[in-house]
Amino acid sequence: MCARHVTPRCRGCGCAPGGGGRGGKHRGKRRPLARASAASCRGAVLPPAREPAWSGMGSAVPSRAPRAEAPLAILRRLLAALGLLLLLGAGDCELHTSCGIQKCTTDFVSFTSHLNAALEDFDLEFCKALRAYSVCTYRNAKVCRGNLVYHSAVLGIGDLMTQRNCTKNGPISSTNSEMTHDLCNYSGHTEAREHQGGEEIPPPTYLFCGLFGDPHLRTFKDHFQTCKVEGAWPLIDNKYLSVQVTNVPVVPGSSATATNKITIIFKSYQDCTDQKVYQAMTDDLPAAFVDGTTSGGDENTRGLHIVEKVSGKYIEMHARYIGTTVYIRQLGHYLTLAIRMPQELIMAFEESQDLQLCLNGCPSSERIDQSGYLPLPVMGKLLPWGTASHPRSGYTLETATTKCHEKMLVKDIYFYSCVFDLLTTGDDNFTAAAHSALQDVEALHPSKEQWHIIPRSGNDGVGRDSKFFVSLGLLCLILVPYLYDFFRLLTKF
Repeated sequence: MCARHVTPRCRGCGCAPGGGGRGGKHRGKRRPLARASAASCRGAVLPPAREPAWSGMGSAVPSRAPRAEAPLAILRRLLAALGLLLLLGAGDCELHTSCGIQKCTTDFVSFTSHLNAALEDFDLEFCKALRAYSVCTYRNAKVCRGNLVYHSAVLGIGDLMTQRNCTKNGPISSTNSEMTHDLCNYSGHTEAREHQGGEEIPPPTYLFCGLFGDPHLRTFKDHFQTCKVEGAWPLIDNKYLSVQVTNVPVVPGSSATATNKITIIFKSYQDCTDQKVYQAMTDDLPAAFVDGTTSGGDENTRGLHIVEKVSGKYIEMHARYIGTTVYIRQLGHYLTLAIRMPQELIMAFEESQDLQLCLNGCPSSERIDQSGYLPLPVMGKLLPWGTASHPRSGYTLETATTKCHEKMLVKDIYFYSCVFDLLTTGDDNFTAAAHSALQDVEALHPSKEQWHIIPRSGNDGVGRDSKFFVSLGLLCLILVPYLYDFFRLLTKF
């Protein structure tokens, strides 16, 4: 029964032009819908009578009072029909709970409720609202397929746009509804909240997390750690996104591991995307989600999409609806990951989701580094652990330092991670991994001042202590004469 009601207007409902028979008295004209036909065409929206097009010279001058009530009457008729359809459709046609047509209609009402038909800009603002309504219905086309209310609304919008001579392309309403902004653009969400609140809202804070090498982890708090974390571990797990990595041992006899599998779940969000799952493994870095698609939601809005930068070696994922960017690379036999995400979304998680390496770092039992700093060898000596594997690496401290210095001039934590990885594995690809990780930081980290993390070494600590004692000694030398005079003065009393 529902199928015949969702076909184009009036088809099969006894209200076709020409009165439904040959030679009828209404041949070539649109006959008004009969009451009997209304029962069988339950919920069909009455098309508004069209005004004659302007045929004179020059621009059409909008009249004032005579046509002031026409669009409002049409709007009231459309909304009343849609309301009736909501009631009748619930009994005859199953309404899809995921269909957002009711929200589209509610937003359209908010766009137009404040308009005054007597004002000159009424047509302009009304057309903006209709375009916003049309955009909303277009985004819901897939989930609302077969919904009588949805199809009636689409037909009604078309009639109203024709009636008001609205173009399909043009500006969209800019009232105080979030609907006027791009729902699938995170920056649009913040603009909408600012507009609704009437006060300036500070721009969103973005945070960065990266994982590369043996593996080395840079958390959202800019803490740098080197961890064992063998097996599957969650990097991120919140309301919007889940990221899990799997690490395997790199060299027998060493506690160091590296990432060979990454799984990312983009969770369903409004009309922007259905749930999408991405999975990458060593020698399998696809440019598509597991379902074969390369984007989520509407192709036009591009709220979520994958971009292949280097085939099989480097992809980017852009989730505009949550302001998140993900880089995944394969260098050698292992994977690296870098992600930038808004802080307020990062913190949207339940208490049971507290095990997140990007947020809280590795458990202390899984740490290899010492308080965030790698205990690199000094004076040409090898690292104290896993020494049996180092001779097989083919690198000494000096040769590893020279090799890493070719890619990285600044001796920051990425440079020392490169040295550590070369001494541990002897795999030159880890040099490229550290260099690429630094490039990802420069591309995604919001604060340039924090790109480089300079580690403290044992020698630096000694140097600081020495400077302290030298300064203290100089201070004492300066104070001694004054203290001498002070005590001499006391003895006189």
